[in-house]
Order: sequence, then structure tokens, then C-alpha cells
Amino acid sequence: MKKFIIGSIATILIATTLYFTTIYYWSYSEGYRSGQLVKLTYKGLLFKTYEGEVSQGVSEAQRFHFSVEEKEEKVIELLQLYQGNNVRLKYKERFATFPWWGDTKYFIIDVEKVDQLTN
Repeated sequence: MKKFIIGSIATILIATTLYFTTIYYWSYSEGYRSGQLVKLTYKGLLFKTYEGEVSQGVSEAQRFHFSVEEKEEKVIELLQLYQGNNVRLKYKERFATFPWWGDTKYFIIDVEKVDQLTN
């Protein structure tokens, strides 16, 4: 019985570690989004996260919502500087997220200001 309990606890710990590792280190996809940076906020009650929004058109449906990890200090600084301008965001999409990482599965890893958006 003692071996069964130890084995069960070890299995649960290993499964939990694998789950968190998979969610954090493996990205589902990577890509770029462009548009006008309309919002960057630092929000949350228990877990403060950086959340932003890029307008890609006229309607609400054409808005890209994203999160930024706190360790991405350079990206946060550039996003604050480029607020209201057209930007090109490089992101990675994770399988899932946790409250201490952000509200979305899209995490910005690079940003650049663009003078004019082209179709």
C-alpha cells in the first residue's frame, strides 16, 4: 500500500511538471500581426499582467488582444512608446495560459513601429 501511494504521488508530480513545462516552453504557433496599437495596460488584482490591443480595422471583430510577459522589459518599453502608432507585433501562441501569465494565449516577443500599413 505504501508503494502505491508513493507511486501515485510521484506520477501526479511528474504529470503536473510535464503539463506546466509543455504549456510554458512549447508554442502552438508563431506569427506577426500589424495594426494600430490602441491599448496597453498593467492590470489584475492578484496577478498583475500586461495586456494590450491592436486595431486591425474598423469593427470590434478586427481587434487583436495580446499579453506580454513581465520579463520582456524591452518589448513593454517599446509598446508604451509606440502607443497610438502603427506597429508590427511578433507573437507566439501557447496551448493555454495561467492567470499569472496573462489573459490571452498570444504573447508578444518583439515589436517594431511601421510608418504605413500596406495591404
